Amino acid sequence: MSRAQATGAPRLLQAMVDAFRLTDLRNKLLFTLAMLVVFRFVAHVPVPGVNTEAVKVLFESTPLLGFMDLFSGGAMRNVSVAAMGVYPYITASIIMQLLVPVIPRLQTLAKEGETGQNKINLYTHWLTVPLAMGQAYGQLVFLQSRPVTVGGIESRVISGIGLSGPNLLPTIAMVISMTAGTMFLVWLGERITENGIGNGISIIIFGGIVTGLPSLLGNFLAPGNLSGLIYFIFFGLVIIFGIVIFQEAQRRVPVQYSRGMFRGGRMYRAAGSTYIPLRVNMAGMIPLIFAISIMIFPGTLASYFLTASNSFIRGASTFVYDLFNTTGIFYWVIYFFLVVGFTFFYTMVIFQQQNMGETLQRQGGFIPGIRPGKPTGQFLNQVTLRITWAGALFLGVVAIMPYIAAKVTNNPSLQVSISSTSLLIMVGVVLDTMRQLESQLLMRRYEGFLR
Repeated sequence: MSRAQATGAPRLLQAMVDAFRLTDLRNKLLFTLAMLVVFRFVAHVPVPGVNTEAVKVLFESTPLLGFMDLFSGGAMRNVSVAAMGVYPYITASIIMQLLVPVIPRLQTLAKEGETGQNKINLYTHWLTVPLAMGQAYGQLVFLQSRPVTVGGIESRVISGIGLSGPNLLPTIAMVISMTAGTMFLVWLGERITENGIGNGISIIIFGGIVTGLPSLLGNFLAPGNLSGLIYFIFFGLVIIFGIVIFQEAQRRVPVQYSRGMFRGGRMYRAAGSTYIPLRVNMAGMIPLIFAISIMIFPGTLASYFLTASNSFIRGASTFVYDLFNTTGIFYWVIYFFLVVGFTFFYTMVIFQQQNMGETLQRQGGFIPGIRPGKPTGQFLNQVTLRITWAGALFLGVVAIMPYIAAKVTNNPSLQVSISSTSLLIMVGVVLDTMRQLESQLLMRRYEGFLR
């Protein structure tokens, strides 16, 4: 059977064999795997002064920490220097994307091509440092504020956190260590982007999430929990199927080009047609990250005052903490509407930055039946707004799917085990990496992964 005739699984296996036969492509794949191994080593380097027994008890008694630990690949459970992962950098990138249309200087840089983009990337790195330091200090304070009982004795995961007195230098050392861990992971991700396969930052996040999956499956493989395993696999496959459909779904807007060009001192007319692929889910996973950040904040803040001496503050903190608990329906209803709202907000901000109406006019392109320039931009905005409804509602349903799964099956463990955000990230990274491998193989006239 020839490569052109191979279909299905044999075709996929043949493409993988072809990829490893090519020296440069094989080196890219091996380099990516090597960087992931380095990431896993860093994830096991603990911050000094950590009580490992107290950490284990705390994570077993706090489901929220287990959810956050899933995205760090176990680094948070180890209170590692890489406990924050690359999320401060992701936050900085989102902030810079939102600031570009607001600040004229950044708008100018965005129009300067690669040079301007490099400048914006540099500003993003600078912004990551204070964000990482603030998040590191917040995590340390949070861990210190949660006492646990180990062997009948009250203990703390970490102690001596403060910005004054004898605690100052140890706190600075811990914060700098965790910030350096984040920046090192960002550097690893950029090396993967340059010398490996796929988007390095996304692959680092992917590696962290995948690492936590065996422990989740291990919980369901316990005796007497076969139904939980079946439900876990079923709902996981349903979510993955939906993510693939909506990630790949797009509205193709036809575009025609008619431009004059000089050849040999004479003017010729050249015409052609193509399309603009407007994705149903342009925002990707960003709305989920926005929404999770906002939903976690009230409960985390309230947890600091649960043991306050003032009865009113203690009662209000308990009310807020219970209200934003992941076991209540209020949390998931608000989460759904936040995801839908952020999907529209982020999609329109990013789409308007592209300024497609003017870009098409400069390139001599037009949409049949639509006047070039501003009318084209308005038409594309209307189309984007309509298809974003499907993407927004899809992301909203994906966000609350763990709660739905837990209620339908009457199995509360599914609510903690199935993370829609992590599945969305994993599927997105896999599809993006496969596209890059596809393009690499097709450039060398090999059969690729996709049709």
